[in-house]
Amino acid sequence: MKFSLNPNAPDRRLLDEGKRTRAMTWIMSIMLFLTVLSGALGLGMFAATAQLDRQLSGRLTVQIIEPDAQQRDQQAARMVQALRAVPGVQRAAEVDRARLAELLKPWLGDAGLDPDLPMPAMIDVDVRGDAAVAAAESAAKRIVPGARIDRHAQWLSPVRNFLSTLSWLSLGLVLLMATATGAVVLLAARAGLDTHRDTIDVLHMLGSTDIQIARLFQRRIAFDTLIGGAVGAAAAMGLVWFLQSRIDTLGSELMSGVALQQRDWFLLLLLPLSFALLATFAARIAVLRKLGKTL
Repeated sequence: MKFSLNPNAPDRRLLDEGKRTRAMTWIMSIMLFLTVLSGALGLGMFAATAQLDRQLSGRLTVQIIEPDAQQRDQQAARMVQALRAVPGVQRAAEVDRARLAELLKPWLGDAGLDPDLPMPAMIDVDVRGDAAVAAAESAAKRIVPGARIDRHAQWLSPVRNFLSTLSWLSLGLVLLMATATGAVVLLAARAGLDTHRDTIDVLHMLGSTDIQIARLFQRRIAFDTLIGGAVGAAAAMGLVWFLQSRIDTLGSELMSGVALQQRDWFLLLLLPLSFALLATFAARIAVLRKLGKTL
């Protein structure tokens, strides 16, 4: 017996119950919609975590807390010169006092703009390599023993851990949806065998093998999964594109890292095909096992 890939061929219509929309197609559409959203979230979180690591790796802030303004300015100037001389330090610059006042204004109001208000000197330092970080910290402590040194990666580590948790949670959801898809296909294949028991008996009498019958089911299920998955994936990718366009309007450096790149969109496009292959394999295994036990 020859089987065609054409969905209108007689062997494909053999297992159809009508031209109404199949429940399997809608189920796979919903499954792929949720899977693509989870995958997009995971890819976005992985990208944001990588960007955060690049931005914070080797970045330090040195604070000089000194009530006397003249002495504080002198210490800050010496600190900048000393840090610039440390091997591996790419940049060392004092933060503008006017900018600090603007940052404090939401909490202090206009009082934060008072030039007589004691304000610590802050020096931003960019270094390359862990050895340079240790050397910069040592130099800062040598110039001003009471200086406070903050590693950006350290005080933003809860944010990074949260992004990383979301990334792995999204990956887990994708795997969970793949497992659920396999379970749905197994149930659909077994239900199809029970529904078309008489038809299968006739096919056996005509000389069809279990493998040939399994192909009928796996092709039907693969076709339904691919069509439904394409619809669900398209809807999810449209929603992701809309959300990404809204993120771009925020102007946040951290949120901009969530934006999907070209390779990420390509990976999302592979999900419907991957789920169709998974459904085909699961249907074949389920049908062959069921036929081997009962026939």
